[in-house]
Amino acid sequence: MTLNDIIFIDQFPKLDLHGYDRETARVAIEDFIKENRKLRQPIFVIVHGIGSGVLKDTTKEILLHNKNVLEYKTYYYNNGCTIVRISL
Repeated sequence: MTLNDIIFIDQFPKLDLHGYDRETARVAIEDFIKENRKLRQPIFVIVHGIGSGVLKDTTKEILLHNKNVLEYKTYYYNNGCTIVRISL
């Protein structure tokens, strides 16, 4: 399954970053990636919202530099969410 095949995201684990600052979000995302690797869950969703774009930019930066992230993309139906696929 590729991220382009995903239409419904309710079945995947979600990390909601609303109300987080940049550093707290950074730690939460890294921990969430580790958790999902342990649980062998290759696809999950990060909800960063739209707002000023700080959390979205932070999310993209972390995902770009994390060696376990295979691919990620903004969810087509809600650009306040990013779908992520990781290696197990």
